[in-house]
Amino acid sequence: MPSSPGIEHWEHVDMMYISIEGTIALASVVGNVLVILVVSLNRALRDPTFCFIVSLALADITVGALVIPLAVFISLGLKTSFYTCLFLSCLLLMITQSSILSLLAIAIDRYLRIKIPTRYSIIVTQRRAWVAVGLCWLSSVITGLVPMFGWHQTLNDSSTSPIECQFTSVICMDYMVYFNFFGWVVVPLTIMTGLYIEIFRVIRRQLNRRAEASSDSSKYYHKELKLAKSLALVLFLFALCWLPIHIMNCITYFCPKCGLPKSAIYVGIFMSHVNSALNPLVYAFRIQRFRATLVQIVQRCMLCKTHDPSPYPSGPLPITEKTVGNL
Repeated sequence: MPSSPGIEHWEHVDMMYISIEGTIALASVVGNVLVILVVSLNRALRDPTFCFIVSLALADITVGALVIPLAVFISLGLKTSFYTCLFLSCLLLMITQSSILSLLAIAIDRYLRIKIPTRYSIIVTQRRAWVAVGLCWLSSVITGLVPMFGWHQTLNDSSTSPIECQFTSVICMDYMVYFNFFGWVVVPLTIMTGLYIEIFRVIRRQLNRRAEASSDSSKYYHKELKLAKSLALVLFLFALCWLPIHIMNCITYFCPKCGLPKSAIYVGIFMSHVNSALNPLVYAFRIQRFRATLVQIVQRCMLCKTHDPSPYPSGPLPITEKTVGNL
């Protein structure tokens, strides 16, 4: 019996969704592996700031390698036990939450670089940075696993009976709206907005004070202005990528009768995932020394040079004002 047009349409939507997610996953993994590779090769980049960038890269690699395949698995509605489906959904939340918290940690770190430049190296040590990274991941695990401790959909049948594994079949919308969205997306987004506004204010004040200062001082603060614009771009991309799916969750929760097209839900899901592929471009590839290291890595790979495996000398590279200004 031939398939109905409706079934063919949804199969087409599913295949398009899987293809797009696969592309995003590949870009996330490749881009963020390059981030970690560049930091490991260039000793000048091994400072507290890059602890947070490496943490973000690891989270985004996991998004591409694990979260996106899990999201595809869950979207297909394959048969699993209730608690297996619940755990997979919690794992998805946990890893994506680590990416959000890493973004927040980077914003706070760069705010401190602008606000207290003379005391920054004393307050933000590498050890404290790694402690902050650990707290970000611990918070992600705790918040992501909350549904496993009871805040989940009510079981209608025996917990051992297989169910069609769908995200909304096991995760409560009140958890997604009130706890996950309002508590762990809106709050970080609001904090980042405040931080970026303050960064712009401080830089503008410094530029006005040094309008008649030496050209070197002017160049330094213009570099800081470039940094602030990059942070504003991060804020915009964060909101652009994450708000659509959460807004759709709010619509589903507050207006159950308002049907949302399956294609719209897919768009919201992969927009939240594409943020992981964009992060290397926004955070890493805008840094001049980072770009230089990356270009040399690519050149050596393309030319198959084997006489010098490292793109830099074995000795440590100094962190210059130019490096800091481009962070």
